[in-house]
Amino acid sequence: MDKNDTRKLLDTWFNFKFRLLAGGIAVGLLSGIVVVLFRFVLEYALEHVLIFYHYQLEHLWLVPMWLILLAIAGWFTGMLVKYQPAISGSGIPQVKATLQNRLEMNWWKAVIAKFAGGAISIGAGLSLGREGPSIQIGALVAEGFSRVLRTTKTESHMLITCGASAGLAAAFNAPIAGVIFALEEVHMNFSPLVMIAALASSLVADFVSKEFFGMSPVFHFSNIGAIPLSQFYHLILLGILVGVMGMFFNKGIYGFQDLYKKITWLPAQFRPVIPFLLAGILGLCLPSVLGGGNNLINDLVAGPFSLKLLILILVVKFLFTLISYGSSAPGGIFLPMLVIGGIVGVIYCKLANGLMGSPVLSESSFLILAMAGYLTASLKAPITGIILITEMTGTFTNLLSTGVVCLVAYMTAEFFRSQPIYEVLLERFLHQGKTESQTKESGKIILEFPIHAGSLLDGISIKEYKWPAECLIVSVKRGSAEKLPHGDFVLLGGDYLTILTGERYASDVRESLHIAASESTWT
Repeated sequence: MDKNDTRKLLDTWFNFKFRLLAGGIAVGLLSGIVVVLFRFVLEYALEHVLIFYHYQLEHLWLVPMWLILLAIAGWFTGMLVKYQPAISGSGIPQVKATLQNRLEMNWWKAVIAKFAGGAISIGAGLSLGREGPSIQIGALVAEGFSRVLRTTKTESHMLITCGASAGLAAAFNAPIAGVIFALEEVHMNFSPLVMIAALASSLVADFVSKEFFGMSPVFHFSNIGAIPLSQFYHLILLGILVGVMGMFFNKGIYGFQDLYKKITWLPAQFRPVIPFLLAGILGLCLPSVLGGGNNLINDLVAGPFSLKLLILILVVKFLFTLISYGSSAPGGIFLPMLVIGGIVGVIYCKLANGLMGSPVLSESSFLILAMAGYLTASLKAPITGIILITEMTGTFTNLLSTGVVCLVAYMTAEFFRSQPIYEVLLERFLHQGKTESQTKESGKIILEFPIHAGSLLDGISIKEYKWPAECLIVSVKRGSAEKLPHGDFVLLGGDYLTILTGERYASDVRESLHIAASESTWT
């Protein structure tokens, strides 16, 4: 790329805010439509599968035929994953890899395969969530939109972030959580420019979703009162409990992935057959553990469950989720994690009330708090946990309590040095050695990095730091002012660096500067 092309790219960067906003709106509309269709197919399929299980109990001769059909569906899903490896699992690590220039996909083939594989897997009853596939589908639609318009790589990455945000918003009717998750977990920084576009994308996708599914939140809670301050010590205990269990869940996911790989006599395309057949068995004896589990959460609120039954559901749901996800079947873990966390909260509440001799603690409230804490411990994304649960339940009553539980759960995971699950899954996916594709283009890309207070770059001049060889500091944004940097320019916490680099070096530059700009040097 010559100097004229570089100048053109920089001119585009400084003048495309409104075009990016318009692109975010378009991506939100397109992604919202596709994800809403995906969500409808899942809910329709799972609803009728559950009805069919009840029918099978009265017509047992259908059971063998159904198990054969499930085995075929599992094999077909495995074949989809074999020919499109990037659709395996939730898809969120793959979106992160795309934004880091570590993975390239044929977007339209991946959309079709992810849609079909996710619909079959979740519709058949595997303990997987719709949020991961929805995020990946939204990101892939955004990538296709970018390629049709032939946008720059920088703008394409921003629109992919918008698509991921729209996917989560449409999957859970949670537009703000979609934005926070896309920036906190996918884009890896809170760029104001991307945030505005992602917010527009999420709002449009949420509008499409609510136009189709209605205005009600995903979880139906009513009469949720605020937790008295005298009970806040329970929040600390609950936060520690879900923090430890969230880490245990992460370890279980990695362990079952390794376990499947050790079964060398079973070809990779046949691995999903195991959870599909297990779903057929559980559908006859414990159907409440099938699917993502949002109906189970609503059932926990609506009617009482015995402690023994709750423990049984918790153990089976936990193991079934690990077996389902470990097989590489397309599907997410958000929703199963929320369900497992909610069950833990209800069990804690029952045990505490039993020890105190009276129903002092509210099961519904502690169910909500445990969902948020469990998700936070696994993802290590507390803001996403707080906002997501607040939007999905439609209540702000226990916002303070949710914050306390999420903070304790996060610090518990931090104390044991637990890594965010999607970071680990990303490295595991790329190290498979079969699906990673290095970028072949020699174009250039613009990256943004917020400088955190107390980080290595905070308070030093530009010439004092040894910058990666293949990067150029274009500007430093301080407040609303755009500064043109020079060697003696002193960087401060709160500044935003705009960096120009080549696509092939983007991953290394991103990793190096992310550490320098975010990790604290305070002791």
